[in-house]
Amino acid sequence: MTFLAPVLVLLIIFLALSLRVVKEYERGVIFFLGKCTGIRGPGLIILIPVLEQMTRVQLRTVTMAIPSQKIISKDNVSIDIAAVAYYHVVDPVKATNAIEDVYSAVNQISQTTVRNVVGQFQLDQLLSQTGDINSQIKNVIDSHTEPWGVQVTAVEIKDIVLPDNMQRAMAKEAEAERERRAKVVAAQGEYQAAQKLGEAADIMAAHPVALQLRTLQTMAEISVEKNSTIIFPAQFMTTVQEAFKMLKADSQKS
Repeated sequence: MTFLAPVLVLLIIFLALSLRVVKEYERGVIFFLGKCTGIRGPGLIILIPVLEQMTRVQLRTVTMAIPSQKIISKDNVSIDIAAVAYYHVVDPVKATNAIEDVYSAVNQISQTTVRNVVGQFQLDQLLSQTGDINSQIKNVIDSHTEPWGVQVTAVEIKDIVLPDNMQRAMAKEAEAERERRAKVVAAQGEYQAAQKLGEAADIMAAHPVALQLRTLQTMAEISVEKNSTIIFPAQFMTTVQEAFKMLKADSQKS
């Protein structure tokens, strides 16, 4: 019994040093005497104490906030831009051996890439072509991180802060644009109304009675109001008589 007790203690210590549990979203990169021998996990794995070491690498998607930074656009406008990037490790061996701190490296390359790419566009393009700019930033970052075993899934510009004077200028520009559209719509309405009036005038010129009937209708509308005084010029009375004569002649022919 006195001999088995130390053996049991050594066995327990050996198991404690050998057994590792790797979670589903992790992988263990194994080094045997400093040489990378492969990946193990997930689940329960056994390491040779002293001879083997393991480095854990997470495979979950990382949400990384790219802090706001001042950028000069192509048309020399100073703006503050903040973005967010989504990436995950696809090759744990490269992420461990190719670079010292993959998470810090992705953060730094993302900041510099946002600054370089956004500086190639004018302010109007930044506001209207955000989707294309996001795709371009993603592709540039992904090309840098591919040798590190990292894949960038998306990059989104989430905030663009403009200087106060630029905001006022854009507000004036928008107001002027709205006024221009209103004037264009009013002019188009006047043009269409003039066309219809011209067509009506042509019809009335071909049928003189129609003009007189329209005049009588207008007078009837005026007479609806109380205390209305309607003056009939003599020329109008003559025209009315001629209209009645024409209507009477038409009725006799029929």
